[in-house]
Amino acid sequence: MSRFDRYLLRQMLFAFGFFSLVLIAVYWVNHAVILFDQLITNGHSALVFLEFSLLSLPNVIRLMLPLSAFAATIYVTNRLSTESELTVMQATGFSPWRLARPFFVFGCFVLVLIALLTHYLVPSSLAHLRQREHEVSASISARLLREGSFLHPRSDVTFYIREITAEGELKDIFLSDRQAPDAATTYTAEKAYLVRDGENTTMIMVNGLAQTLDYETQSLSTTIFQDLSYDISALVDPNQVLQARMSELSTGELMARAEKLRSKSGGTRALLLEEAHDRYKQPLLGLAAALIGFAALMLGGYSRFGPGRQILFAIFLLVVLKMSESIVARPVRADAGLWILNYTPVLIGFIFTLALLLAASLSFGSLNLATRKKVTQ
Repeated sequence: MSRFDRYLLRQMLFAFGFFSLVLIAVYWVNHAVILFDQLITNGHSALVFLEFSLLSLPNVIRLMLPLSAFAATIYVTNRLSTESELTVMQATGFSPWRLARPFFVFGCFVLVLIALLTHYLVPSSLAHLRQREHEVSASISARLLREGSFLHPRSDVTFYIREITAEGELKDIFLSDRQAPDAATTYTAEKAYLVRDGENTTMIMVNGLAQTLDYETQSLSTTIFQDLSYDISALVDPNQVLQARMSELSTGELMARAEKLRSKSGGTRALLLEEAHDRYKQPLLGLAAALIGFAALMLGGYSRFGPGRQILFAIFLLVVLKMSESIVARPVRADAGLWILNYTPVLIGFIFTLALLLAASLSFGSLNLATRKKVTQ
């Protein structure tokens, strides 16, 4: 690479780092507010919140890198144009194709980063995050011990505690158990205590009332008790085996599973192939976004109003790419044989880039020809 190429590449890397930090921070803060509310209000520590935030960060970075690359190329190209550096380089004979070389190298750098994220870091972090979410949700204290809220650890169970004292005493208990197919039982008690026996947890309710409704006869029976034990560990299954989602599988596992389903009909194989090829498509879209940002600003000459129109045009082209992703998604998910359509947005992006650079080079050639005629005259 020439000195000028290295100079441009440094400028783009600095801008890329800045825009990445800003976009990731904005997106992460919005996500972190919701996550903080869910975890802290459920009784978890700040360390759990920090762990969950870090595990979700690779996927956030993957989403923001193409936009950061686009913003970096727009910023650097605009700065070079306003400071007449591009004009000087074009006057020395640098065509738009030649000026695109450092931007292409920068786009390849972004491509490698996104590829590392999509193929390795994101699936691993999502798998670990889901496992930790399961472990946290399996915690009885997190699921049930919350004051002043009607909780639903299961769809057929409702639980309420008015107050939890510093000594661990639960006051004013309400428990509606609708798990039995032929009856529903509602328990109310003045207070309760939790007793642990190995992996099992039993709630001892004191001075309460049990009301049982028989669905068949529609009769209600009541029982007053001084103490009653209820196994609440049954409300949570900590040994439940998690089935891996497609986003948590490695690319090799996705392709292997799709190969096993080759002879079977249905949309499962199509979904597996879409997920796998999407991981190859996303890095290429990062490269296309970087090149479109540069090529769009090469159109047109100097304007005292700035390159606002070119920037809006570049944003419009990105919107077209995202729309094309949505359009091809439905047929690809329905038919595994149409997996090649996954790469349609990439093809469109490179066509846009080539067309813009060709138009810019024709304009550059016409300008050079006019300059030579003036010099001859």
